[in-house]
Amino acid sequence: MSEYFILLKRELRSILKEKTIVFAIVIQFFIASFSSIILVGVMAFYDPSSIGESSRVTFSMGVVNDTGGRMRSYLREDRISVRSYPDLPAAEEAFRAGQVDAIILIPESHSGVVDMKLFLPTLDIKKTIILLKLNGPLKKYENYLREANGVRLNYQETKGKSNTTYEFLYSVIIPILMLFPALIAGSIVIDTVSEEFENKTFDTLVSAPVSLGQIFASKLSAAVITVIVQVIMWSALLRFNGLPIQKPALVIPFAVMIAIMVCFVAALISLYFKDRERAQFVYSIVLVTGVGGSYFLDASPVSLITRLAAGVPNVGTLEVALYLMPLILIGVVFFRVSKRLVMVRY
Repeated sequence: MSEYFILLKRELRSILKEKTIVFAIVIQFFIASFSSIILVGVMAFYDPSSIGESSRVTFSMGVVNDTGGRMRSYLREDRISVRSYPDLPAAEEAFRAGQVDAIILIPESHSGVVDMKLFLPTLDIKKTIILLKLNGPLKKYENYLREANGVRLNYQETKGKSNTTYEFLYSVIIPILMLFPALIAGSIVIDTVSEEFENKTFDTLVSAPVSLGQIFASKLSAAVITVIVQVIMWSALLRFNGLPIQKPALVIPFAVMIAIMVCFVAALISLYFKDRERAQFVYSIVLVTGVGGSYFLDASPVSLITRLAAGVPNVGTLEVALYLMPLILIGVVFFRVSKRLVMVRY
């Protein structure tokens, strides 16, 4: 067992020296660390109305002539800082001084009609975000005015984020962060195995007092360890960004299971070709084909990750356990044919 840990340390050190692998991990770290910002940025193009819900930009509103304080209370409910002013000149002076970012003027009501005026900054980005953030408070105030004038018509109040934001988060960002480490792990396995044959160092390993199983187990374990570290870090960073995974106790083990399967396949490919360039090319083709073919399954890995992360009811341990069967099968095939592949054409 001590030989296995010596080999494992050797593999981990070699992984840290691979600049491409480290760069890929840094990219994922950026996505996980700034996931909320990326979510807002992408949704700005896809669904601009979601910016008001997702954006964490803070600003201060100046309110003039808010009798009863209804508008101020609605603004505070949406976590908007509010300052009240007795007249418009006082509010405009505060606006020019930078004390408030926008002004709402509520004139006296005449015949039930309230012609409100909104003063906004000239900067387009800030102006757009303020308008979208004000959408909710203005609708609430409109409902209040309708009720005050005997008009029974209300906007339907819904809780939570918009469907578009919710879908993009759980069907794109989380699956990428949970499954992409498995793809990197497979590439790591191909590099570490192929290097042994290309550099003619495999004979040295075999002649050492270690078994073939320990050699391959150390290489696979080193790649899988990088996956475990990544998915735990990404899930923690997502939670820190206010984008929590609902079932992390199932999502993380499932992502690791997928990574182990990918590593087994990558090891078989590299053992067959014993050449990094050809092995990486075939690995890419197999990966694309496998990902595309998985969508024909009732619960593909991406779909299952999405359901687990979103906390869909009646999706849990049983669905994850079903993937143990192909994992065990691939593992058995690998350890049965690995010795034969080592000796062929070597």
